[in-house]
Amino acid sequence: MQMRCGAVRYTLSAEPVATRLCWCRDCQYWALGNAAVNIMVPRAAVEVTGTPRHFESVADSGNLEYMVVVRVGTLDDASGIRPTMAIWTSSASPWAHIDPALQAFPRQPG
Repeated sequence: MQMRCGAVRYTLSAEPVATRLCWCRDCQYWALGNAAVNIMVPRAAVEVTGTPRHFESVADSGNLEYMVVVRVGTLDDASGIRPTMAIWTSSASPWAHIDPALQAFPRQPG
C-alpha cells in the first residue's frame, strides 16, 4: 500500500482482525468530520518501507495497542472491506447516520 506521496509503503501479512467505523474525535478529525473506516491488524503483520511519521494513540484503558489501525483509504484495493461495527458512537455528531445493521458501541468495545 502507498501513501499519497509515494515515499512510504506498507504491506500487510495478515487478514484484518476487525473492520470498524470509528466515530472517536481523532478519527473524525482525520476523516474530515465523518467516521473513519479502519481495519485492525497485529503490529507484527505490518511491514513499512520509507520513513513515516507516526502517531501513537493510547487506548481508553491507558494502554498502547498491540494492533495497528490502518485507514482503509490507504489500501491499494479496498473493494473487499466491509465494516462490521461502529465504535465511539457517543462522539458522533447529531446528524451522523449509524447503520442499524452494524453492531454499535458508544465507546471502545471491551
